[in-house]
Amino acid sequence: MDLLRPFAALCVLLGFVVAAAAMAATEVESETAEARSSYIVHVAAEHAPRLPRRGLMATRAYGAFLRDLLPVELSSPAPRVLYSYAHAATGFAAQLTGRQAAQLASSGSVLAVVPDVMQQLHTTLTPSFLGLSPSSGLLKASNGATDVIIGVIDTGVYPEGRKSFAADPSLPPPPSKFRGGGGSRRPTADAGFFDYAGGKAVGMAPGARIAVYKACWDEGCAGSDILAAFDEAITDRVDVISVSLGDTGLADNFYSDTTAVGAFRAVSKGIVVSASAGNSGPGDSTAVNIAPWILTVGASTLNRRFPGDVVLGNGETFTGTTLYAGEPLGATKLPVVYGGDVGSKVCEEGKLKPAKLAGGAGAILTGAKEDGEQVITSPHVHPATDVPFAAAEKIKKYIRTQTSPTATIVFRGTVVGPTPPSPRMASFSSRGPNFRAPEILKPDVTAPGVDILAAWTGANSPSELDFDTRRVNGIVALLRQARPEWSPAAIKSALMTTAQNVDSAGGLIGAMSTGEASTPFARGAGHIDPNSAVDPGLVYDAGTEDYITFLCALGYTAKQVAVFGSSTSCSTRAGSSVGDHNYPAFSVVITSNKKKAAVTQRRVVRNVGGDATTTYRAKITAPDGVLVTVSPETLRFSATQKTQGYAVTFAREIGGSVTGKYTFGSIEWSDGEHTVSFPGCPGHSRLLSDGVGRFQCKGTQQLP
Repeated sequence: MDLLRPFAALCVLLGFVVAAAAMAATEVESETAEARSSYIVHVAAEHAPRLPRRGLMATRAYGAFLRDLLPVELSSPAPRVLYSYAHAATGFAAQLTGRQAAQLASSGSVLAVVPDVMQQLHTTLTPSFLGLSPSSGLLKASNGATDVIIGVIDTGVYPEGRKSFAADPSLPPPPSKFRGGGGSRRPTADAGFFDYAGGKAVGMAPGARIAVYKACWDEGCAGSDILAAFDEAITDRVDVISVSLGDTGLADNFYSDTTAVGAFRAVSKGIVVSASAGNSGPGDSTAVNIAPWILTVGASTLNRRFPGDVVLGNGETFTGTTLYAGEPLGATKLPVVYGGDVGSKVCEEGKLKPAKLAGGAGAILTGAKEDGEQVITSPHVHPATDVPFAAAEKIKKYIRTQTSPTATIVFRGTVVGPTPPSPRMASFSSRGPNFRAPEILKPDVTAPGVDILAAWTGANSPSELDFDTRRVNGIVALLRQARPEWSPAAIKSALMTTAQNVDSAGGLIGAMSTGEASTPFARGAGHIDPNSAVDPGLVYDAGTEDYITFLCALGYTAKQVAVFGSSTSCSTRAGSSVGDHNYPAFSVVITSNKKKAAVTQRRVVRNVGGDATTTYRAKITAPDGVLVTVSPETLRFSATQKTQGYAVTFAREIGGSVTGKYTFGSIEWSDGEHTVSFPGCPGHSRLLSDGVGRFQCKGTQQLP
C-alpha cells in the first residue's frame, strides 16, 4: 500500500535550484432532467431474469427488465445497461436519469439503487523478513501454493512481452477448476530498481497463479467495474481475491459498499478476500474495507532502507530516503536555500522563480507535519532526498540562521539492518476504530507495505508507478493449500491470533506518525507471522449465516440484507448482538450510562492443533479502569469435543473511571506447554468529549 504523494511543506534547494519532478461509460454527468449517471441496481432474486453464464445475452436480459419497469414517459433517454451481475450481486449497472433511478428504487422488484461511486487505488526482501523458507514452515507445508489462484482487482496488466509477467515453463498448467484464461507466472529474476533493492523478487506464494481483473482507470475505480471484477473472479473460481482500492473518507454502509457486497458473495463461495485498510491515515476511523468478512490489512515497514543523508555545513547529519541512482554530488558542500524564500514552500513545477533555477545541483524534500517520521521514497531524476518533517524544520532553521549555509547529500544505496527497529506502522496507513461497527477491530493485521519493490509494465516511468502490497494474499494462498479444510474466517483467525506485536528491538510496534508505540487501531492484531499461522491451535470460525446475523444486529432492513443474497427475515434473529460476532478480537463500547456500564461478548473456538485432548487457560491483562472476567477460565478439548464457547464481561471498576477515549488490554489462552507470544496492549487514553469510554482488547493465544 505504498503511496506516492505530492512534495509538501518544505523544499530546500542545493546550489540555487531544483524543482521536484469501462470508465467512459460510467462518467457521472451533472444532474439535469435528462442527464444520465451510472447506478448499480440490486434486484430481488425472485424477480431477476434468468441469465446465461456471461456475455451480451445477460446484458440484454436486464434491458428487457428495464423496459418492463419504466413507464413510457421515463423511457427517454433510453437506459444503457453496462454490466449484469450473477455472482458478486444479483442485478446490473446502468446509466439512468435521476427520475429513472427513483422509479426503479420504488419498485418491489428492486432492493436498492446505489450511485456508482468512484474509488481510488491504494497503492524482494519480504519473504525472508517474514521468515519464509522453501525448506521449512508454511512454504514447505503448502508446496508454494501451486494449486491456488489469486485474483487481483486493480488496473490490470498486459503480460505479453513483459519479463516480470512471463510464462514459466517449469510450472504445470493452471488447476482444472479455473475457468478463466490460461497461463502461468514466474518470479522476477535479478530484480531491482537501478542500484537499489537488488536480488530476486519472488512472491509470497511462488507457485500460485495470478488472474488479473481490470477495474481501475486513470480517473479511479468505478463501483460498477469493481463489482463486475468480483463477478468474473467468482465465475473463474479463484481461491483468493486481492483488493487494493477503496473509498476515501468515512466508510459507507455495507449494503452501499460495492467491495463489501462483492466480497460477501465471494466469501460465501469459500474465497478469501483481503483488502487494504487505505492510505488516509493517521486519523481515527479512516480505515475502509471494514466488513468482518474482509481481511483488512494495514501497512508497515521492512528492515530495509534507501538512505540519502543530508550533511550540513556545521557537520549535522539528517537521514532521508531516496531512489536517486545518478551521479553523486561529491563531498564538497554547496550553497543551500529554503524553497519558501525563492517562490514556493511546495516543490511544484513552475512555482520557483526562474532566476533561482539556473545551476541547481539537488533538492531536500519533506512531507507534512502529520506524517511524523514517515517519508516517501521517490525515484528522483535529480540528486534529491526526502527527510522527516522534524529534520526538515532543523535544516530550515540552519539555513535561516547562517550567513552562508551549505549542504550536500550522501547516497548510501540499500541498507538492511536492525536500525531503526521494524516493523513500524506507516503514517499513511488508515486507522480504526471501525466507523460502521466499532465492535469489530479494524484493520485486522499489518504487513509490509512501505518501500516495496514491484515490477511495472514498461509503459510507465518509475515516477508513475503505484506501489502496492499483496504480501498477505500470498500468505493466504499458502494457508489455503496447506489447510484446504479451513474457511475464509478460519484463515483470517489464524493470521490474527498468531500475529506479533513486537518489533525487531523487542519493543511494541511503533507508529511513524507519532514516534511512539502504535495501538490496535493502527496495527490490528499485529504483524503477520506466516509460519505460526499454519498451526494456530485454536480458530474463531464464521460463515454466511453468522454474517447475516451480524447485519441484522446492525439494524439493517430486510431489503438491505437481501442485497447480500439472503432472504432471511431479521425477526428470526432478534436479540443478536454485533459484539457477539465470532471475531478473534474484542472491541467494546462502554457508555456513561450506569445501566449499560457492563458489556458481555461471547465467542466460540475450535481446536485445530495436533493434540485433540488439550486444555487452555485464560490470562487477562485488563485495560485501565475496566474489570474483565472470562467465563469459563478453562477450555477443555477432546476428540469428541473440538469446540468450546466462552464469554467475556467488561465493566467499569467501582470507584474507577475510563478517563480516556480509548484504552487497551489483552486476553491470552495458553495450554501451558506450547507458546506463541503476545505482549499485552498498553493503556492508551485521550480526552473524551462525548462521555463514551471505549477500549480494545485483542484476543491472543499461547498455542502449539
